[in-house]
Amino acid sequence: MMLISNGTILKNFIIVGFPGLSPVFFGPVSVLLLFVFLAIVVGNSFTVVIIYLIKSLHKPTYIIFVNLAMTDIVFAIVILPKVIARYWWDDSLTLFGTCFTQMYFVHSMGAITSLILLLMALDRFIAVWFPLQYPTVVNNKSISIACFLCWCLTFIRMVGVVYHALSLPYCGIHGNIIYHCYCDHLSITQLGCGDEVKYVKTVALGVALFGLLMPLAFIIFSYFSVIVAVIRMSQAENRYKVLSTCAPQIFLTCLYYVPRCFVYIAHNLEVKISPDIQVVIVMLYSLVPAIVNPLIYCFKTKDIKDALTQRIKNTRVYDGIFFTK
Repeated sequence: MMLISNGTILKNFIIVGFPGLSPVFFGPVSVLLLFVFLAIVVGNSFTVVIIYLIKSLHKPTYIIFVNLAMTDIVFAIVILPKVIARYWWDDSLTLFGTCFTQMYFVHSMGAITSLILLLMALDRFIAVWFPLQYPTVVNNKSISIACFLCWCLTFIRMVGVVYHALSLPYCGIHGNIIYHCYCDHLSITQLGCGDEVKYVKTVALGVALFGLLMPLAFIIFSYFSVIVAVIRMSQAENRYKVLSTCAPQIFLTCLYYVPRCFVYIAHNLEVKISPDIQVVIVMLYSLVPAIVNPLIYCFKTKDIKDALTQRIKNTRVYDGIFFTK
């Protein structure tokens, strides 16, 4: 064991993954998670590359898409390789420092995603309600600065949250087993010792709810306002255009927030949920949006589809000229 000055004697944690999963399914689960990892990384990387290469897509909305894709890529890289290794090679041990580092990035990516969704809703709100001011207020520079602040301020804020959890002594009384697929604040701090555990959990919960509910409140207001504006539109074509843009965003926002809010509320109301079900719910709301985002924002967005189609046509024309010569 490793003795640390604050009373911590743990040097590693054991990641259980999906509690109750039979060893018979370890192989199929590891393969499934590997495909999920590749789908997230390849799909979102494709979104980033396409938007970067096609100059006609260098617009505020697509800068937001790029940042959302980047959070999904980082999140997948942070959590999936370890849980894949847990089921592929039975590698369940995670070093003490590594676990806290993973926790830092897990919660950082979640908070940044929430703020990026807020920017997305704000972008649609201004476009619908203030179309004349939109080019002035929402431009590449302002959106790039806003996205940069989302990343920087979140990284700074999460240092405090992780350091607060790290200040607890981990004396081994409650063991070192994490019944989850990755290290998160709740799983780690409940293994802490001393009277400060409850206080650390309460502070972290307050920070998490503020970072979750504040953006959600504005997102709900924003999309409600957009729906009201759509109802007031006289031309059916304009209604369809606005709804086709906002509907995927509303769907993905619900997919991201609804299960997350359910888990937080259930935990605070001390509702009994099977550990297996809870882990499955967390993994679903963590991974499914990251898989679906490229399909919605890349292949279902008219500007991107048109740009890709035009690029493919130009490539075919160029190839035809080349081979004719």
